[in-house]
Amino acid sequence: MISILNGKQFEAASDETLLDASLRANLILEHSCKTGRCGTCKSEIVSGKTMRLFDEVGLTATEKASGWILTCARTAVDDVQLAIEDLGNVKLCPAKIHPCRIQSLERLAPDVLKVVFRLPPQMSLDYHAGQYIDVIGGGGIHRSYSVANAPSADRRIELHVRQVPNGAMSHYWFEQAKPNDLLRLRGPLGSFCLRDVAGIDLIFLATGTGMAPIKAMLERLGQRPGLNPNSVHVFWGGRTQTDLYWSFAGAEDTYRYTPVLSRGGPAWTGARGYVQQALLAANIDLKNAAVYACGSPAMIASARSQLLNAGLESRRFRSDAFVCSG
Repeated sequence: MISILNGKQFEAASDETLLDASLRANLILEHSCKTGRCGTCKSEIVSGKTMRLFDEVGLTATEKASGWILTCARTAVDDVQLAIEDLGNVKLCPAKIHPCRIQSLERLAPDVLKVVFRLPPQMSLDYHAGQYIDVIGGGGIHRSYSVANAPSADRRIELHVRQVPNGAMSHYWFEQAKPNDLLRLRGPLGSFCLRDVAGIDLIFLATGTGMAPIKAMLERLGQRPGLNPNSVHVFWGGRTQTDLYWSFAGAEDTYRYTPVLSRGGPAWTGARGYVQQALLAANIDLKNAAVYACGSPAMIASARSQLLNAGLESRRFRSDAFVCSG
């Protein structure tokens, strides 16, 4: 029997992961890649023993030494208690495969492409803003991308695709893709989505194309004003100004946006360094905050450590680490 902090329990077979067992029992634990790479599903073990099924790349050496595990990579040896909670009343739609065609392609930066898909008539993809999809290309190649727009009446699906040198899928996107190409997508995937935001200071951290799911969440907030966060702050980091490929002009009345550059030139007058440093410098009271972070695994790990040390509750740090693939 597997137990979590809020008293809920589920059974796990000897040949299934803790995460798969929880999903089978309709208890949604934090997760994303399900391959041991992103670290989203990490947990401490309160009691019991588990067995590793494959390498937990998403854990640091310090976390491994301290007894942390990834629920997507472990099976239970005996009764186990995990120091995590489920997503509560959040319901995730089952992933399905949908045919789609490219509606449009737009270069947002030298290495970032905006791709918009349209679905067949009478077909829709039900998802939460923040979730991701797998795009299945020729030869069965598939890559994961966060959906960059909130669900909308036109049923369009927007992606922000970063070019990866020598990447097979990148070669297709940046050299071959054209409007009306037929592809398939599988989704929705992952558990990165808004929840419990009423009355809190809502903080978004993003690096690079980690802005894609954050943009979708911001659009969702605009669609549902009843969510009522106390305040909304957005920190987006890149190396140079070309990395900040999306314009937030005119949004000042809705949230406070802070661009952050790690290699800003002499003309840059904004925040410098890393997004988590800019957040800490803003002196926001983290005791009443929730942080949603998306970007590189290094940023996620550093932000989590620093923000928890500064007073953020661990259950209110929610993340989706991008694992690079071409």
